Amino acid sequence: MSKLTHIDETGRARMVDVSDKAVTTREAVAEGFVRMTPETLALALSGEGRKGDVRAVAEIAGVMAAKKTSDLIPMCHPLAISKVEVRVEPAEGGLSVSARVKTTGQTGVEMEALTAASVACLTLYDMLKAAEKGMVIEAVRLVSKTGGKSGDWTAS
Repeated sequence: MSKLTHIDETGRARMVDVSDKAVTTREAVAEGFVRMTPETLALALSGEGRKGDVRAVAEIAGVMAAKKTSDLIPMCHPLAISKVEVRVEPAEGGLSVSARVKTTGQTGVEMEALTAASVACLTLYDMLKAAEKGMVIEAVRLVSKTGGKSGDWTAS
């Protein structure tokens, strides 16, 4: 019926059976961006916000989110993640977020990287919303993935 792996032949949602897949090293990188005014960006970089170091809190939130991905995404497998690295860096017009997740297993970590980047962006919004409610979270996307049957992939 469908080429979607989470849909069975009758159209019902299902968790994919990965038991016959090879165990390989898998890594995924995702990114996101929080657009804000120069004043809010300066506040975020100063470390003097009322809620503390917003970048550090967002990075920790991203790591925690990656570890909870299967609790949030219904058909996502719980994984033994071996590495999560989340970075929040200043960029023109706001803060750039990158998340790198690694495991050795039978399924990839794309969802974990995307969840880490998304939650880090949401945390930045939460930490800075008192200064600016009009911030925009944008460009959350998978940048690359390696390993597994489908091989390596990089966004263009």
